[in-house]
Amino acid sequence: MSAIFNLGMGGVLLPLLILLIMLAASAIRILREYERAVVFQLGRFWKVKGPGLVILIPALQKMVRVDLRIVTMDVEPQDVISTTTSRSKSTR
Repeated sequence: MSAIFNLGMGGVLLPLLILLIMLAASAIRILREYERAVVFQLGRFWKVKGPGLVILIPALQKMVRVDLRIVTMDVEPQDVISTTTSRSKSTR
């Protein structure tokens, strides 16, 4: 029965190794060329990071992605009120 619970150093090192791998995986972010990252450290602005690999301290820093691509939207024609208060349709 005691052989089941006697794991030795592997019983201590394996969970620590798994914890370190999970911590490292949560600290790495990859940004595309059209994205920037605003990094907050303890809730305050710290830095703007560019595209590529961004490494964060998981408990202290948070990242917000900002997309720099242009978004186009159609604008419907609107009513125009002139100084003579006559209504006409806009041609744009």
